Amino acid sequence: MNKSRNAALKSHYKLNPPAMGVYIIRNLATGKSLLALSNNLDGAINRQRFELKLGTHRNAALLADWKRHGEASFNFAILDTVAPSVDPAFDADAEMAALLALHADSLARPLPSCY
Repeated sequence: MNKSRNAALKSHYKLNPPAMGVYIIRNLATGKSLLALSNNLDGAINRQRFELKLGTHRNAALLADWKRHGEASFNFAILDTVAPSVDPAFDADAEMAALLALHADSLARPLPSCY
């Protein structure tokens, strides 16, 4: 790869931070859900899916249901994103925590069955 292409790719990466926000993993067979937040939504969903396929997921109940019902019974979705801000007072973690609480309330009070 030449230096100008490498510099262009690096610049593109710096100007386009990964999406951050709230995502959900739904078990369509049982109705259980895992609601979570991340500073890198695509990376987090990819990690969750990879750990489940590998059989090393940290949530034993979710992994057991994955093995029992199979990948086709699960849905991974991004519920909401937080736009990056140049304001130094902006707290992305607090914003994501507020979104997580909002979505937890909107799904059900409390979540009927969650991991």
